[in-house]
Amino acid sequence: MTDKNSKKKENTRQSGPKHGPGAMAMNRPVVKAKDFKGTTKRLLQYIGNYRIQLLVISLFTILVTGVMVVAPNFLRLIINDLQRIINGSISQDQGISNIITAFVVIISLYALRYVLEVILHLLGNKVSISIGKKMRNDLRTKLEKLPIKYFDEKSTGDVLSVFSNDVDIVTNSIQQSLINVISSVFQVLGILVMMIIISWKLTIIALFVLPLYVFTTMIIAKKSQAKFKAQQKELGNLNGHIEEIFTASKIVKLFNKEEEAYKEFSTINYKLADKMRGAQFLSGLIRPLMTFISNLSYVAVVIVGGILAGATNPLLVGDITVFVNYQRNFAQPILNIANIANQLQSTIAGAERVFMVLDETEELNKATDDEICLSEVDGHVLFENIDFSYSKDTELIKNLNLEVKPGKQIAIVGHTGAGKTTLVNLLMRFYEIDKGGIYIDGIKTTDCTRVSLRKKFGMVLQDTWLFSGSIKENVAYGKANATDQEIIKACKQAHVHHYIETLPEGYDTVLKEDADNISQGQKQLLTIARAILFDPKILILDEATSSVDTRTESYIQNAMLKMMEGKTSFVIAHRLSTIKNANTILVMDHGQIVEQGNHQELLEKNGVYADLYNSQFLNKPI
Repeated sequence: MTDKNSKKKENTRQSGPKHGPGAMAMNRPVVKAKDFKGTTKRLLQYIGNYRIQLLVISLFTILVTGVMVVAPNFLRLIINDLQRIINGSISQDQGISNIITAFVVIISLYALRYVLEVILHLLGNKVSISIGKKMRNDLRTKLEKLPIKYFDEKSTGDVLSVFSNDVDIVTNSIQQSLINVISSVFQVLGILVMMIIISWKLTIIALFVLPLYVFTTMIIAKKSQAKFKAQQKELGNLNGHIEEIFTASKIVKLFNKEEEAYKEFSTINYKLADKMRGAQFLSGLIRPLMTFISNLSYVAVVIVGGILAGATNPLLVGDITVFVNYQRNFAQPILNIANIANQLQSTIAGAERVFMVLDETEELNKATDDEICLSEVDGHVLFENIDFSYSKDTELIKNLNLEVKPGKQIAIVGHTGAGKTTLVNLLMRFYEIDKGGIYIDGIKTTDCTRVSLRKKFGMVLQDTWLFSGSIKENVAYGKANATDQEIIKACKQAHVHHYIETLPEGYDTVLKEDADNISQGQKQLLTIARAILFDPKILILDEATSSVDTRTESYIQNAMLKMMEGKTSFVIAHRLSTIKNANTILVMDHGQIVEQGNHQELLEKNGVYADLYNSQFLNKPI
């Protein structure tokens, strides 16, 4: 079970552990965008409608940073005045007056900072939530316009990852990165100015150790980057293994493979722990080294400050105390900027994945000047010289011709991969044909809108789909204005009414996610009732009775026969007993109709159909 789906691994890209303080985040692996510059420009254009709000956020961030930088200077004045009162250089009354004034100012500044930060937080949340809402709305709208081919080629995990991980990364980063970048830049400038005002000599000493900060961080980051990448890889392996084991838990238990599964889990878990030790050790070195370098600088500043305290123009205790405070805070915004640079890489990569979805070729549903809307149809269907392949390298359907008279039942049989489902997919324009034409009542399907075309079809698939909601809502999904009497009648025809009546809430029973609170057979019966209620002119039944027992199948067949009266029907079936009464049976092989006729005619031919039939009912191998 070690061969995991690569896409599942990719979906764990945002699930890495978050150990240690923020300064360590810069060592984690960064997912980079392929076109950083182009995606950045497009993202700025995308959020252009919020530029006024973002400008206001920027202004509030500058104000908050300014208050944060200036406030400690008034603490310096208070300490200095206390020292002057003790030294007798100013009178006690003058000193106390200065201290009270500085105290009121500093309290006012802290109060102002609190108010500004609250407003900034509210504005940032509002903007990021609005952008996230718009992005998800755009993605949702886009998905409705994408062809079936897109969903066939993409995993559900990839699509969900864009909606959740990528959108969250982008929206959260827009708020946090903007505030952090502006705050960090103005902190560096503001603290530098305040340090120079206090003592330019001490400032030179403080700046002397700055290259040590940068150099040390770069060395550790470079070494730990590879470690974190290896850690993420093992984490993906572990997540994939756990998902696989829990998904197939019944199979594992059936074959008594619990011990083997546990051994494999232990091996992967050990590898992950080993990689984590190396990665976390290196990232954990940052904080002690930064503290060590900061302490060296602190000692140098204190020594020089002490010397300057005895100079002709001495530094006071408040000067040295607040200067050390500024010095300790000087390196942090620089490290924050480095963290933000990495964060922006992931942000732009996330935005790029969002834009990739938004740029996918759409399946246009709006009518153009050349398209028409189908009104009432009789159900005459014609396939004329059809060529189609899912990929250019593999030919599937070649020069297929088929005519179906109105109201006739056409059964389609054949081995797996013969092209049965492909035929109806082309009929409903889920895929576009490469050559030829499909006509309904003489109108080419490519000349009419997809919306009007698909309104003429009803489908019952092998894979049932029911949403979280009441049974009544699920049955009436294709006919919103259906009355209770119509819903009940359709359910009776599908032989599911009696079962619904036995439920405590009857037709108001709420189905859970994936309708797990009812059996697979009952799910299928409800989807059949939904198709009966919709009452389309053309029916497509793709293994519609595969999930029900033999007795229920006979009930459904009777209901289907009644429902198909006067309608053109395409029935895809593996169980040949369900299609013996079809007007015409098409036997497909490698995209071609190799045999055609009714049940008795095809048996007499003793060809492909006869082999299929005998293999099911006479246990004769094909």
